[in-house]
Amino acid sequence: MYWRPGCVFCIKLRTQLRAARIPYRKVNIWRDPDAAAFVRGVADGNETVPTVVVGDQPPMVNPSLARIRQALAAV
Repeated sequence: MYWRPGCVFCIKLRTQLRAARIPYRKVNIWRDPDAAAFVRGVADGNETVPTVVVGDQPPMVNPSLARIRQALAAV
C-alpha cells in the first residue's frame, strides 16, 4: 500500500485492512522517490494515495476494502 503521512484515506484503509486481518506492506511516497514516481505513473500524474497493488493485477487508486478483497480472491 502506497501512502503518505496525514492522509485520512490511508488511515481509514489501514484500519480496515487490520480489522479484516489482511496483511499489507506500507510504502511512504514522501520517503521513497521511486514509489512517488510509480504512484504518479498510475494516478494520472497525481500522488493519489492510498494506491494498492495486489500481485500482478493493475494498481488500484483509492480502492475500497471490497475491491481489495476481490483482487485478493483473483490472485
